[in-house]
Amino acid sequence: MKILVINGPNLNMLGIREPEHYGKTTYRDLCTLIEGHAAAVGVEVELYQSNHEGDLVDKIQDAYGNTDGIVINPGAYTHTSIALLDALKAVSIPAVEVHISEVDKREEFRQISYVRLACFATITGHGVNGYTEAIDLLRERHEG
Repeated sequence: MKILVINGPNLNMLGIREPEHYGKTTYRDLCTLIEGHAAAVGVEVELYQSNHEGDLVDKIQDAYGNTDGIVINPGAYTHTSIALLDALKAVSIPAVEVHISEVDKREEFRQISYVRLACFATITGHGVNGYTEAIDLLRERHEG
């Protein structure tokens, strides 16, 4: 099984950006956690991060026919990007939305998630462990 983990804008700044919401784990630490978990459960994982919406859309489209599942934390694009929603719907790859913080308990503008409409599950507020939970959900669904 191959899973693509996509991180959107500012997630490369983990550990620096608003540690009260996102913790002190760095992006490199997050990648190491994901890679270690994937190896432990026998899943091939590809990690991708971009601050650019079009690059994220391209990556989702490139996953078509090459990937069994997507874990996506679109960052701020969660609340604004119909383009990411449309890309996820177009490829029809099982996807899980992940947010490190509890976005549903934050600012009013964070209450909308467009990508959620194309995901079979959402994990919020579980910190970086939400990524490993998402991998497990995709693996369970794949093995069905």
